[in-house]
Amino acid sequence: MPKISILIVEDESLIALGLAMAVEDLGSDVVGPVATVADALALLAVGGIDAAVIDANLLDGLVTPVAMLLTEQGVPFVVHSATGLPGELASALAQAPLVMKPARPEHVVGKLIHSLRHGN
Repeated sequence: MPKISILIVEDESLIALGLAMAVEDLGSDVVGPVATVADALALLAVGGIDAAVIDANLLDGLVTPVAMLLTEQGVPFVVHSATGLPGELASALAQAPLVMKPARPEHVVGKLIHSLRHGN
């Protein structure tokens, strides 16, 4: 797989670090990590994001606006959450890939790579 840029949106620093290390172990570039919806939206506005791992609940609210923008931009993502998909996101994108916490970072990133390869 060619080198890709993966955005990490996670407000728990140890989890974000583990995800970043898993991304780097694949030879991909880490964008972020960021801990807020606002910071994630700012990075998405710049562009250059190939995929993302996003936590459902962030410091400044639910990740739904980030997930919707990723979908609009055609950027694959995985939601990594202890609570599942937020209600509005579940209604709009019921098939969004979800990995429940706790999960090994390699498993989360592996699910994202699977989505990239298989388009789901």
